[in-house]
Amino acid sequence: MTHTRAADARLFRSLHTPSAPLALANAWDAASARLVEAAGASAIATTSAGVSWALGSPDGGTLTRERALEVIARVAAAVTVPVTADIEDGYGADASAVARTVAGVIEAGAVGVNIEDGTRPPAELGARLTAARRTAERAGTDLFLNARVDTYLLGLGDPETRLAETLARARRYVEAGADGVFVPGVTDLPTLKALAEGIAVPLNVLAGPGAPSVAELGTLGVARVSLGPGVALAAYAAARRTARELFGTGAVTAPGDALSFAELDGLLAQPPVIGTADDAIDLTD
Repeated sequence: MTHTRAADARLFRSLHTPSAPLALANAWDAASARLVEAAGASAIATTSAGVSWALGSPDGGTLTRERALEVIARVAAAVTVPVTADIEDGYGADASAVARTVAGVIEAGAVGVNIEDGTRPPAELGARLTAARRTAERAGTDLFLNARVDTYLLGLGDPETRLAETLARARRYVEAGADGVFVPGVTDLPTLKALAEGIAVPLNVLAGPGAPSVAELGTLGVARVSLGPGVALAAYAAARRTARELFGTGAVTAPGDALSFAELDGLLAQPPVIGTADDAIDLTD
């Protein structure tokens, strides 16, 4: 089939709907992205934590823009579905630096980004989102900007007013150019429902143990569900288990769902042929 980055962007935007929430099993390299796509993903999201760990760094702004962009480009080149990239705070000290990061993300082939506020004042993320939006417009790209609100994830502020603060931040970020709002760290149904009702753009939440199912989240109004670093953590847990067996009993047992060499190698044997962001892209199986 033939498609373009513009088509990818339109498709990715259309996938955000509570009637069938966009489910994202976040990847951190080309192989994990291909595996997620082969499992049935309609889009691929990267996990900044997983990317950092794979490159030998802790999460939380330790990567350089250049190293992060290299991974985004590899992931985008490895799959045929739209890609959105977690770029933490934008890999820059200010809005102009974030604009350079977003320009690089677009060149790498992604059609969406996550940018987080963390402990910064909300006005600062607002400025970064505006810079990102202007950069995408200058590039002629309909980039999906997902603003991450960390009030619940980091336990910021007074718990009694945290919902109101989260909704206020969400409104500010939408006014600054955000197309979606990501509120990780929430699993209780009343709060999720209140967030979905109070945020005017698609709501993204984090899935995992203890969280409602994707379908149940959809009934609450959630339009996008991510696993964050969950898949990477599971993969590294398997690596640790195997190593402990080797150095402990010396007898290594394979888990029942372990991939075979032939399966993974075969999946990567014929990568898709990806053109530039402005080119038509021919994809052959």
